Amino acid sequence: MAATSFQRKTRAKNLQIAGSKPSLYNNQLLISSGIPSLDSILGGGLAVGSVLLVEEDNFGNYGRLLLKYFCAEAVMTGHSLLLSSADQSPDQIIKELPAPIIDDPGSVVTRPEEEGSEKMSIAWRYQHLPKFQSNPTTVKFGHYYDLTKVMDPALVNSCDCSCVGQTDLLDGDLNGVMNPKYRCLLKTIKEKIDRGGFSTAKVQEKRNILRIGIHSLGSPQWGENGGFCENHEDLDYSLPRFLLALRSILRTAFGVCIITIPTHLFKSATFVSRLERLCDTVVHLESFAGSDKEKNPAYKEYHGLFHIRQLPRLNSLTSHMPDTLDFAFKLRRKKFTIEKLHLPPELSDTASRPQEDAVPNLRPGVLSCEMDILSYPTYSGNFTSQKTDSNVSD
Repeated sequence: MAATSFQRKTRAKNLQIAGSKPSLYNNQLLISSGIPSLDSILGGGLAVGSVLLVEEDNFGNYGRLLLKYFCAEAVMTGHSLLLSSADQSPDQIIKELPAPIIDDPGSVVTRPEEEGSEKMSIAWRYQHLPKFQSNPTTVKFGHYYDLTKVMDPALVNSCDCSCVGQTDLLDGDLNGVMNPKYRCLLKTIKEKIDRGGFSTAKVQEKRNILRIGIHSLGSPQWGENGGFCENHEDLDYSLPRFLLALRSILRTAFGVCIITIPTHLFKSATFVSRLERLCDTVVHLESFAGSDKEKNPAYKEYHGLFHIRQLPRLNSLTSHMPDTLDFAFKLRRKKFTIEKLHLPPELSDTASRPQEDAVPNLRPGVLSCEMDILSYPTYSGNFTSQKTDSNVSD
């Protein structure tokens, strides 16, 4: 009997890496950002090989907090970490990582019958169901953290962490098409990927993921002049070149990068738009601190607005779209969350529209087309004669 070339089609085996999971939309490998609410907005998490750009608030507090969550998740999942900052010491950021909550809410579900109490009579139809899932989830994805506590130094030291500070961003070659500090950081990232075996070109028995965090990139401490050259006339393309090179490197590596940039320091909106196009995911943090919205009763439950500028399009023609694009964030005593923006149903008389609102408060009578035509003096005579001929009464 002749053998055939027929082979049964089997599902491709997903790559198993600690702290990661495949996406339900495009089968892209995802990791957690450290904030479960942010993971849900982005379609399940951060895609491996992508760049997340966080446009900082005016004071930079919340942007730095998102970076701390990202680094804390690297410690809990055993991922490698490379943290760089020219404004603040990277070692100090590592020391301020929030402590994890070991007993996460929802991780352990107890039933009344297990505690020795009586069975619930209201749920009699569910008493014969199995107590555990048939296919339990073995991969832990995402953790919860307590901002009032600091992570144990022994736990932090167990992570493969590399810090690149201001003194490490030195490059003897000042002649080039890129800022020397950007070039030095790009070189460090490339060497970290090659030495750690994070490149997709190398065959590894056990894979791991490199998390890259860059704090306040493009600030004056990095030698940036608001996107302009020294003559304040021509644009400086060092930062766009850095983002383009970084994105191309991560496309062939098991790595994810989060970059916080103070875009409010850049004068050119075109330059900021160019930076956004060179990243995969872009979010903007609008804090209420120091603005008129801080005292607005409509936003009393929140500390700022969370704007989505751009969502990633990986292995698909369209990107994942959340149910709404109106999000706000709040910082409680122990945690930072991002929620859907819910305004109160009715405001008091003191919480009226601001003066800069372009929509005037029109009276109901002015909105009537018939009353507007009747009150116009130019057409009063002709309109009255037409109504008389057609026997239409006022």
